[in-house]
Amino acid sequence: MPKRKPYLTVYLTEDEHRQIAGLAGQAGLSVSRFVKRVCLGQEIRSKVDQEAVLALLHSKGDLGRLGGLLKLHLTEVEHHEQWHDDLRALLRRVEVKQRELAAGFDQVVKSLLQRGNG
Repeated sequence: MPKRKPYLTVYLTEDEHRQIAGLAGQAGLSVSRFVKRVCLGQEIRSKVDQEAVLALLHSKGDLGRLGGLLKLHLTEVEHHEQWHDDLRALLRRVEVKQRELAAGFDQVVKSLLQRGNG
């Protein structure tokens, strides 16, 4: 017969339990796993933060691919001069958005690192 694992009993108020359960949910962990990690001083990463980083990475990549396709189109296809101007303006806007996303990504990473060190 397997030996029973040791366990802890903790008494909480309803509010404390709700708060811990909410934090565990944000991290995508069970309450037990969340409490164990906190008590052992292990890093807890928010599921929301992780999803935000992935969304920023995907958006940045999509904008990069779009910019590459526009550049390819500008170099390989001859069009009316106005068409070139419109595409170049669109490409400039894409590059601005890509820089904005990169800055947002940097801020999220810095926030995650500060939380990990704090």
